[in-house]
Amino acid sequence: MGLTPLADDRIAELLAELPGWQRVGDAIERTYTQAYHETLHLAMYVGAKAREIGHHPDIHITWQRIRFSVTTHDAGNRLTERDFELARWIDAIAEGHGATPSN
Repeated sequence: MGLTPLADDRIAELLAELPGWQRVGDAIERTYTQAYHETLHLAMYVGAKAREIGHHPDIHITWQRIRFSVTTHDAGNRLTERDFELARWIDAIAEGHGATPSN
């Protein structure tokens, strides 16, 4: 997948395929709830996948919440196809770890 920034209409189309994700500026974000220590485990599993595919989210952990923010830093912090691929991976990993979507 390339590093070409996406047009707004393509971003909207891809977001429609990812319920629960929302656009925040030039990133997409989703928050999950889970016990605090479980959010740490979830972050580690997502981090391992991110290393494997070479694309890394920003991860924000607070009390019983974990928020993933995804943008392509190498494309000038713009949204690319890679961001939506990573979002699908995050959803699958979170589901497998019993995290509850909070948005």
